[in-house]
Amino acid sequence: MAKIRGLRDGKGGRNEHYDIGARKSVPRGTVVREIEAGKHPEAHTYKRNGKKYARDNPDPSKGDNVNR
Repeated sequence: MAKIRGLRDGKGGRNEHYDIGARKSVPRGTVVREIEAGKHPEAHTYKRNGKKYARDNPDPSKGDNVNR
């Protein structure tokens, strides 16, 4: 599965868009829906200040986090 990478393009460095493999600048809402539909089993969503964001599932590697 392609890695999800946050672009930190929102206010305060929030991720409003993500790159997913060859797919560039995918809106946060689309990524959240895909994760919740099970299309990205290596990721989950979390809610902060009423908005959902993508986050990689925990593992010992820092290099594959959404905001690497």
